[in-house]
Amino acid sequence: MARRRPQRTPHVPLRSAALTTRESGPDGEWYVRTISGSSAVKDYRCPGCDQIVARGTPHVVAWPAGEYGSLDDRRHWHTSCWQARYRRRPERR
Repeated sequence: MARRRPQRTPHVPLRSAALTTRESGPDGEWYVRTISGSSAVKDYRCPGCDQIVARGTPHVVAWPAGEYGSLDDRRHWHTSCWQARYRRRPERR
């Protein structure tokens, strides 16, 4: 009996994902995708607060809307950090 190969899901380009919205702000144009807690299967570091976005935590993924936006440009943010990014002062190191 021949073994069946699992079906592969087709590649979906970042800008055409069904649940992705486009947002404009002083920091430019962004594609933003809301991630549910059940879909959050890994830990990420939030660029807004530099804390962990723990697996199972609902959050947003954002990347530049220009043609240069790619998988490498995606960042996972706490939802509140993404919404407050204009009010934050730059960190001093």
